[in-house]
Amino acid sequence: MGWWWGGQQKNKEPCKKEACDIQACLSKNNFNPERCMKVIGLLQLCCEKCNYDSTHCAPLAGLLKTNTK
Repeated sequence: MGWWWGGQQKNKEPCKKEACDIQACLSKNNFNPERCMKVIGLLQLCCEKCNYDSTHCAPLAGLLKTNTK
């Protein structure tokens, strides 16, 4: 009963909190990514820690390309 949950849901989405924090920051700052670099950096760290094995890490590649030039 419920064996398929087995903690896998948490493993599949390890960076959800950080991604939600970015969305909240962008909303508060008129979607200006320069004002949210700290939370974007936190998502980057999370994605590196989980080897980008989260659906929330896929959009990060585009943000990093834009902001690291």
